[in-house]
Amino acid sequence: MEVLKIATAGSVDDGKSTLIGRILYDTKSLTTDKLEAIEKTSKQRGYDYLDFSLATDGLVAEREQGITIDVAHIYFSTKKKSYIIADTPGHVEYTRNMVTGASTSQASIILIDARKGVIEQTNRHFFINNLLRIKDVVVAINKMDLVHYSEETYNKIKADFSELMSKRDYQDQKITFIPVSALKGDNVVNKTDKMPWYKGQALLEHLEQLDKADIFNVGTPRFPVQYVIRPKTEDFHDFRGYAGKVYGGNLSVGDNIMVLPSKTRSKIKDIFFYDEKYETASRRSSVTITLKDDINVSRGDMIVKEGDLPTIDKQFTANVCWMDSENLTVGGKYIVQHGVNKVLAKVDRINHKIHPDYSGIDSEATSLGVNDIASVSFKLNKPIFYDQFKNHRTNGSFILIDPQSNNTVGAGFIQ
Repeated sequence: MEVLKIATAGSVDDGKSTLIGRILYDTKSLTTDKLEAIEKTSKQRGYDYLDFSLATDGLVAEREQGITIDVAHIYFSTKKKSYIIADTPGHVEYTRNMVTGASTSQASIILIDARKGVIEQTNRHFFINNLLRIKDVVVAINKMDLVHYSEETYNKIKADFSELMSKRDYQDQKITFIPVSALKGDNVVNKTDKMPWYKGQALLEHLEQLDKADIFNVGTPRFPVQYVIRPKTEDFHDFRGYAGKVYGGNLSVGDNIMVLPSKTRSKIKDIFFYDEKYETASRRSSVTITLKDDINVSRGDMIVKEGDLPTIDKQFTANVCWMDSENLTVGGKYIVQHGVNKVLAKVDRINHKIHPDYSGIDSEATSLGVNDIASVSFKLNKPIFYDQFKNHRTNGSFILIDPQSNNTVGAGFIQ
């Protein structure tokens, strides 16, 4: 079954956790004990409704404060799709958590409180969706019940957000506006009759009809080798295959390929998935490839189509989201993990810090603190083979690792 990964974003009290809880409830995805616990806690708190946020906020501090602090991944399925929802925090100090949650998502839901409209945090959430090249963004205007299901309020927020859209640099995004009430269930899983002026789909209806061909970013085929298959059994004594996942585009039997970094050439002989043979490996499929020539291919090498090479260089510039309490500084040394490759890198310069509320840049920045986003240039001790993130999400992204603590301290998107 097709799996759709969705990131949610919204400011404090916009109702993200309630929205997700409502989806789980209306799709009958909550277990009996979970539902009983929600009913019991809601009653203890004196609510005359079910507090669906309890379905996702698992940390004690989250339940006490009524906010989301860490990324929670929620799984549920319908007859058409399986879903993984990353419930990300809305606070500005948890920007890194939102980047983490959205970095692997194909779609996003940005919640706006109908009473508050577009606020500064909305700018940040849209900026991060733009930065991470999320192709399908739903703007869910929540709490419509508290503004008497006003079409005028909905149109005002839609106009304000459309103004924000004019500032983006990623034009392939599809933006869909849906008025909802997560608490009442209006336009979440099922259409409501309380907003007859809205002619579009309910939220889940929209997610159900998303075509993966439209939401997955298409690039050029890249095949990072994760494992060399050498069974050395009687039946497969001379078998030599290369296992990995195809990213960006398709690879087919007979394709002329080049292996990086050695730049040796060959042709694809066979494509296997377990014991079955295929003529074509579609993007995002995990397969084993054999080549017509017996050449040296190791873990960390990359198989690409001949004449369709990525950039091979010992330096690059990237937008970096800094995630560590220790600042990033010019001259600092980190490990760049790009795919399965790890390379020692040095910060050459901080070009400018980016204000994620679309208020401009800071060209005087000399260091990055936690949650900062900036354009940073790096020099590496050996070349890597990369694409620009805007052209290839997988081969254009990396993480930064502190060589002393071995902690992940940043996420980067190559420009």
